[in-house]
Amino acid sequence: MSDNAVVIRDTEPADREALREVLLDAYGQYEQVLPEEAWSRYKESILEAIDGAATKARLAAVLNGEVVGSVFLFDSSEAAYGLPDLNIHSPIIRLLAVSRKARGYGVATELIRASAKLATEWGAETLHLHTSDMMDSAVRLYERLGFERAFDKDLQNGDTLVKSYRLALKETSLLQVQ
Repeated sequence: MSDNAVVIRDTEPADREALREVLLDAYGQYEQVLPEEAWSRYKESILEAIDGAATKARLAAVLNGEVVGSVFLFDSSEAAYGLPDLNIHSPIIRLLAVSRKARGYGVATELIRASAKLATEWGAETLHLHTSDMMDSAVRLYERLGFERAFDKDLQNGDTLVKSYRLALKETSLLQVQ
């Protein structure tokens, strides 16, 4: 493997601690932004998701032999959030994370590309995700990769508007042969 080549693979049981470290490192930047109680709940939900059983797939990004990123895919809003009324019946990305030291190597893009490829293999026409304005650099990435706002799938979490984005898989350049 050449240096700085990002490899995306399914997670393995041995990845558990590395996933925990990546998620806490990636999302830890929001500890200073959120009120203490909100951060505590957020951190708890992130850690619970590591062992959560509702995922359809869990992917790890490996850079130079080290797990530096992850993404979890769910097959519906019910599986992802326990919200069947949200009416999303296609794959949803959650907990896309890249450790801070691995940013700038295209890790997030490759995780999203692999997620879009899987969603296509599963027969889906769209790939969804939810995010908030707090994650402004992530929002810019999603929009650059072709995700469009899906206003009808937005959520309210306390005072925070959790914005929904959708990627049309048949039209995305992410899946074009490079």
